[in-house]
Amino acid sequence: QVQLVESGGGLVQAGGSLRLSCAASGSIFNINAMGWYRQAPGKQRELVARVLSNGNINYADSVKGRFAISRDNIENTVYLQMNSLKSEDTAIYYCNLILPRGREYWGQGTQVTVSS
Repeated sequence: QVQLVESGGGLVQAGGSLRLSCAASGSIFNINAMGWYRQAPGKQRELVARVLSNGNINYADSVKGRFAISRDNIENTVYLQMNSLKSEDTAIYYCNLILPRGREYWGQGTQVTVSS
């Protein structure tokens, strides 16, 4: 059983910062990818940032230069530092974990609201 526990969402003014964290626990021996997706009202879920097993990092173009993802390999935790937040960053942010053999897990989601 694999669990993802997210924290760090909330309400912030435009230009502010938030830090999200996601801790994975359970039967985890290798991680193919771990990262964050988001879904705004009326929109599809989209990739925000993720760390791959080879250390490569993918960012959505809309967050490049503002968001930074990092991963603690020992604690199986991923962090998303979000700076210079904009109203369009408002969404539910979901942690995503991909393990070998196609196993994929999602967190429960954490709300990020940016007021303009």
